[in-house]
Amino acid sequence: MKITVAVDAMGGDHGPAVTVPAVIDCLSRYPELAVVLVGDLPAIHAVEPHSERFGERLTLQAASQTVGMNEPPSSALRGKRDSSMRVSIDLVRDGRANACVSAGNTGALMAIARFVLKTLDGIDRPAICTALPTRSGSVTRVLDLGANVDCTAEDLYQFAVMGTVLAQEVAGIAHPRVALLNVGEEEIKGNDEVKRAATLLSASALNYIGFAEGNDIFDGRADVIACDGFVGNVALKATEGVARMIGHYTREAFQANWRTRIAGLFAAPVLRSLRQRIDPRRYNGASLLGLRGVVLKSHGGADAFAFARAIEEAMAEGRERVPERIAHAVSSLLGEA
Repeated sequence: MKITVAVDAMGGDHGPAVTVPAVIDCLSRYPELAVVLVGDLPAIHAVEPHSERFGERLTLQAASQTVGMNEPPSSALRGKRDSSMRVSIDLVRDGRANACVSAGNTGALMAIARFVLKTLDGIDRPAICTALPTRSGSVTRVLDLGANVDCTAEDLYQFAVMGTVLAQEVAGIAHPRVALLNVGEEEIKGNDEVKRAATLLSASALNYIGFAEGNDIFDGRADVIACDGFVGNVALKATEGVARMIGHYTREAFQANWRTRIAGLFAAPVLRSLRQRIDPRRYNGASLLGLRGVVLKSHGGADAFAFARAIEEAMAEGRERVPERIAHAVSSLLGEA
């Protein structure tokens, strides 16, 4: 099955220097993939002057504007209708692409995607969802990760429903375990909205297992963890910071003197395996769930390897028609709330 992904070539901290090599890598590995690269054509050609070698599988679409990483979402939405981000999303709306990927401004991406694609029936607020590795070898899907700072109990319930459907339809988990991220596992803990969300989930058909604390995210106890965007974003960024700190301290320890350098040579295979298992680049690509189209947000600082992972996730969600599957499932699951 052919899958077409629209790629915002200009988004992120590095623009075409990262997005174009990632696209070339994916096109080389996935013969079923077609890509529409959207952005400044001279900048794209400067990185890949021989795009014609992929024939019809690689199309270049000109866009005269770029959304800045710190640009207000309202400005990007109203004043940049020919931005690479907007044109990429338009391609999904018009049926010319099955999904789109951008490493650009998160707020602008959500605002434009929500305006252009609209939300699914029964969903009040789209949410950002990503998969994080766990000790058990599985992944935990956490949402929201920053799109909605203040959430009601009903919002949290809807996040849990969308995460459940994603885990069922894409990961093949029959009965995903759902938890609410909280400041403790006891029923008396948390603010009023979290407590009300717990009541809604307890009375639902979802496999709700109760509250989870931050240290539970990586133990594999839950398949889906719902939270508001403020808490989710802080948890995600703290995780990334700890991973970088551990890497820094490990390199520093093995470079301390000639004895530790020799020890590092013997430990290299183990360290390499560990780095591969916890490498955050492997899990790059956050889904904007709740929209009438597949939109993936790559980390703004992603390198080509990480951006390619986001393209792969977009391919998977486009192939499985995730929005349609979510729409079909939420109509019954949300109807009970």
